[in-house]
Amino acid sequence: MAAISVRPDDEALRALGQLEAAGLNSSEATRRSIIDSASRLHRGKALAAEVAALEADEADRREMRDVAAVMENLRAAR
Repeated sequence: MAAISVRPDDEALRALGQLEAAGLNSSEATRRSIIDSASRLHRGKALAAEVAALEADEADRREMRDVAAVMENLRAAR
C-alpha cells in the first residue's frame, strides 16, 4: 500500500478533528475524504454533461418554452 504525506492547514486540522471526534482515525478520515472528493468531482462533471445535452436538445428547449408560456398565462389570469 502506498503511503502519502499531508501537510494540513488550520482549516483541514479542524475538519480532521471533527472526523476523529465522530470516530474515524486520521488514516480512515483521509481515505474517505479523497474518495468523497473524487466522487463529487465526477458527479459535477456528469451533471455538466447532462446540462449540455439538455441545452442541445431543441425539442426539450421547445417544451420548456411551452411550459413557461402556459405558466405565464396562468399567472396573468389572476
